[in-house]
Amino acid sequence: MSRTIELVHDARCTLGEAPRYVAREHALYWVDIPEAALWRLDLASGVARRRVFAESVVTLAARRSGGLLLAMASGFALLDHFEATPVAFGPRIDPDRPDNRLNDGRCDAEGRFFIGSMNKKKTAADGGLFRLDPDGSVDCLWRGALTANGIAFSPDGAAIFLSDTPQHATFRAPYDPSTGAIGAFAPFAQFPLGKGRPDGGSVDQAGDYWAGLYDGGRVVRLSPQGALLEEIPIPARHVTMIAFGGRDWRTAYVTTARQATTDEELSRFPHAGGVFAFEVDMPGLPEPLFAG
Repeated sequence: MSRTIELVHDARCTLGEAPRYVAREHALYWVDIPEAALWRLDLASGVARRRVFAESVVTLAARRSGGLLLAMASGFALLDHFEATPVAFGPRIDPDRPDNRLNDGRCDAEGRFFIGSMNKKKTAADGGLFRLDPDGSVDCLWRGALTANGIAFSPDGAAIFLSDTPQHATFRAPYDPSTGAIGAFAPFAQFPLGKGRPDGGSVDQAGDYWAGLYDGGRVVRLSPQGALLEEIPIPARHVTMIAFGGRDWRTAYVTTARQATTDEELSRFPHAGGVFAFEVDMPGLPEPLFAG
């Protein structure tokens, strides 16, 4: 299947991540982690805005009450609107682990926010999975990744996905949406060395898991059993995340990175670091909102 890839915005991000479509605004948000930047693109007007924070924003979620939940490198903040002053929310995460930072996250259908952490030096597999509840309390549910990434939930809410990017592996665990508890992670997909590492991912309404491959130049679609169904080339070496959006959730938005790209690669991929999109037949799961 051939797909038409569109450049949505030539953001030239150092490390673009976390595309999030907010339906009530018909807007797309994403972050540029090393630049501590948050982007917002109004999809009706095409107007893009960017603002920089004192600490890196690594991912985000829209809130049921309006505004955003921002996950920073070491904690969380609430943002009432794009220009608002961020208000700290909940505790700092892993203050006794200076080599770690927060990374990729997503809400479950109940409005809890799940986020993975990573070891910046890749010297210890002490990255974890944390659950931020709407009251601001945080629990560490699991620890054991170099870079916890690719967090997503199955359509029935009974499973959670997580990738460990440097290990080229994606895992799946049972999930109880009534309690927010997870079971043991088991292998879901193992990616071959030298062909890209699983970064951010999302699930469609059929239960297929889609992931961007960092250093792999493409998005992959996996069946609910982990079989490779499709590969979609993206015009950037580093593909960082895919997320669904649009009024019918049939647009796949893809963030990319410009870092660690040679001059020769930039001549082939001049829009590396931009946000791309393509259309899908099966809608993605609507992005849940944070209940806090």
